[in-house]
Amino acid sequence: CTDYAELGELPPRSPLEPVCEDGPFGPVPEEKKRTSRELRELWKKAILQQILLLRMEKENQKLQASENDLLNKRLKLDYEEITPCLKEVTTVWEKMLSTPGRSKIKFDMERMHTAVGQGVPRHHRGEIWKFLAEQFLLRHPFPSKQQPKDVPYKELLKKLTSQQHAILIDLGRTFPTHPYFSAQLGAGQLSLYNILKAYSLLDQEVGYCQGLSFVAGILLLHMSEEEAFKMLKFLMFDMGLRKQYRPDMIILQIQMYQLSRLLHDYHRDLYNHLEEQEIGPSLYAAPWFLTVFASQFPLGFVARVFDMIFLQGSEVIFKVALSLLGSHKPLILQHENLETIVDFIKNTLPNLGLVQMEKTINQVFEMDIAKQLQAYEVEYHVLQEELIDSSPLSDNQRMDKLEKTNSSLRKQNLDLLEQLQVEHIYKAAS
Repeated sequence: CTDYAELGELPPRSPLEPVCEDGPFGPVPEEKKRTSRELRELWKKAILQQILLLRMEKENQKLQASENDLLNKRLKLDYEEITPCLKEVTTVWEKMLSTPGRSKIKFDMERMHTAVGQGVPRHHRGEIWKFLAEQFLLRHPFPSKQQPKDVPYKELLKKLTSQQHAILIDLGRTFPTHPYFSAQLGAGQLSLYNILKAYSLLDQEVGYCQGLSFVAGILLLHMSEEEAFKMLKFLMFDMGLRKQYRPDMIILQIQMYQLSRLLHDYHRDLYNHLEEQEIGPSLYAAPWFLTVFASQFPLGFVARVFDMIFLQGSEVIFKVALSLLGSHKPLILQHENLETIVDFIKNTLPNLGLVQMEKTINQVFEMDIAKQLQAYEVEYHVLQEELIDSSPLSDNQRMDKLEKTNSSLRKQNLDLLEQLQVEHIYKAAS
């Protein structure tokens, strides 16, 4: 390495030596001016590159969204199945789901019963519920008279609801340990809020009722937000679940009476044991009906209950309740007082294991209680009329009570007539 300090001053530049103003290797040649055509080509190339970059960015966003969807799907389906689905059964479902024009084809009911009985693949469950809903509507061509206005979901989301506070409070109570719903105001809670808000605006009579968040939550675990909203509408209006959420709660009272009568007729010893301790179904079964078992039972079990509801209708809730109590009768009879019996039914019963749960589900497929439920409902109304006649009320009080009862009965009669009409159509179509 040369030490330039030792060289002293450099000799002066020769006047004939070319001066390098632009670089150490001589002057930079002057750029040739581009033609307008060349400039256009350069602009075109730059624009195409920018378009390509934007397209790549968009695709990356899609990929990210897709990865998030896959992650959400894995989070959503994070539960243990009660009836694991064999490959052969999954193939049967996939064939039905991929049938061209399936929404206009009535599939054989026995085939569908067999398929649901053998299991529903978890990753196809949401699509299968939509398929079963399509089949129900094909067999019940006359929609319920209480159908809501057909307001687009996105339009409902733009509005405000008076039920906002009640909905927000219940968000944190709905599946609090499930990873999809556990994050405060995370993706799961926000989607659930949207569905419940939209429904409260759509159905002004029911609005929002405790228990609905669990029903909507189960649907949301198996499908997109908007699809879950549509299926909630289907369950509430077409399947008739909304009756039990009406503000007067009369239907829930009737349901508790019907369950009590089923216990009396099918499991007399258990019925007597509960009556001795003054334990009516309302002490333990009201959450079963209002949340469709989702607030207390494992998700895999609840998913199987929903499989059957989409196939057979809302009377499945009675069948499951009766089967649960009947199959655990020996254990319930061992308890001697109100506190331990109710504690067993509420807390121990839901956690008795997969084998017992599957046994309960299998029993439900063999039960037929439709006629008994109709008879018990009529019986309930007759008893209510007798109570009014025998109670020491003033004429005005009696008239007021009779008017309320008559109004309720008219509503019940319309519901019953509609139900009978649907059953008639269903049998004719089968």
